[in-house]
Amino acid sequence: MAHVTFSPPYIHPDQAAHQLRSQGYAVLSPADVAAWIGAAPGELQALAQDWSDLPPDEHLKDGGRYRRRRHSCFIEEGGRLQQVEHRAHWQPVEYNALHGGMLRMFAPMRDAVVAEPAWQKLLIALGQLSDQVFRAGGPPAAWFIEAHQFRIDTTHGIGRPTPEGAHRDGVDLVAVFLVGRKDVKGGETRVFEATGPQGLRFTLTEPWSLMLLDDARMIHETTPIQPLAEGGYRDTLVVTCRRENFQGAEFDTHAVS
Repeated sequence: MAHVTFSPPYIHPDQAAHQLRSQGYAVLSPADVAAWIGAAPGELQALAQDWSDLPPDEHLKDGGRYRRRRHSCFIEEGGRLQQVEHRAHWQPVEYNALHGGMLRMFAPMRDAVVAEPAWQKLLIALGQLSDQVFRAGGPPAAWFIEAHQFRIDTTHGIGRPTPEGAHRDGVDLVAVFLVGRKDVKGGETRVFEATGPQGLRFTLTEPWSLMLLDDARMIHETTPIQPLAEGGYRDTLVVTCRRENFQGAEFDTHAVS
């Protein structure tokens, strides 16, 4: 049976804030992502090289060996970006039934990646978009940003981008960038209203295409991937923006008060 995919519903970046407020989601093409953050497409592609050497995720409770990742945290406010001291990732069980309630310490992102101008521009753009969507008309807020580099591979068969299933993240803005995919099928993105019947499905296939979500309004998941050839994988960058503080700050001696 043929493998059917649905194209992403791309919009222009100028419409992103309005669509997030009205629909709860927005999807941007790679060229528009680069233009939106003020970077050349090649600058974004240069970041992608770092996904080839991510360490294994040692916290998978399903016993899988299909996920590799790095994680770092930042604060953006008024167009200024600051990386904070490395800290654990934490989510409540209400948002992550599989891994919630666990302080998960992952390897930090490499200094060379964080220092790239395109990286700085990307996070600042997401912080400024968060201001437009969640603080329209108000002064800029401090946005507590968590960045996750993921590689889901098919070395042992099926890889699961979202082993926790359909979920919310407990933040304000969720940004999912497809960094690359090779020799896999599946990996369909599914987005649903948290309190309504509406939903959509599509497959991100172009490097640096982007899905944006109002996390309070939308539930999301990505279907498992299967290999089409040996060595298949799917790489993503997931960035979340949250007001007030990082989740789990009460457990973290390095949290910002």
